[in-house]
Amino acid sequence: MEYLPDANARYKDVDYWNERYRTEESFEWFGDFTKFDHLLKQHVRTEENILMLGCGNSALSYDMYRAGYTSITNVDYSSVCVESMAERHKDCAQLSWLCMDARRLAFPDGVFDVVLEKGTLDAMLVEESDPWKVSENAARLLHQVLLEVSRVLKPGGRFISVTFAQPHFRKRLYARADYDWSIKHYHYGSSFHYFLYVLTKGEELSSEDAALERRLLEEAEAPPTDVRFQEADSEDFLNNIGL
Repeated sequence: MEYLPDANARYKDVDYWNERYRTEESFEWFGDFTKFDHLLKQHVRTEENILMLGCGNSALSYDMYRAGYTSITNVDYSSVCVESMAERHKDCAQLSWLCMDARRLAFPDGVFDVVLEKGTLDAMLVEESDPWKVSENAARLLHQVLLEVSRVLKPGGRFISVTFAQPHFRKRLYARADYDWSIKHYHYGSSFHYFLYVLTKGEELSSEDAALERRLLEEAEAPPTDVRFQEADSEDFLNNIGL
């Protein structure tokens, strides 16, 4: 792959993305819009105010625009990406593009009906070697982002997360009362399943997810273990995510 970094850690480096976006036209993680639009239609109305978190050079926002979605704000921390995408879609008034850090979203509270991410959180976790227990730094980073996502959502708003992470891994990150949302998940794909999570603000965690949160809090107080499931710089899981 032409744009494959020499180490997974570079996926968290804005300089890597700026360099990549200068020449790469477009790339789709976990398949394009047509692969999961049947799920999206069930949870996102075309007139709703949508925030695309970590938009990258994906065609997702444009594909949604063509499908009738009328208000999509796209943010990415790569200035090269934002400038390129804004120029490419300058004739699409319903699409806006802003350079922004997902940990510090420059929006008031409760302004979006939907926050949508596809692969953004996965890129933040690429250095993790134990899928059952992310590192303290990664957990802190994800917590910052998810608090911001919850903050900018309206009551009843939905956080849509598209990922290859299975529920028994990803729900460990999402099941927190702090975020004030419920969790549902769906899958798509044939030979390999990807997952679409719908987290609805203002709804309580299910009894199962609330129990998961309590168990994780108890585990956090237990003595640490050192179990390895995946080498930190192995990219097999990234090389095989295209539908």
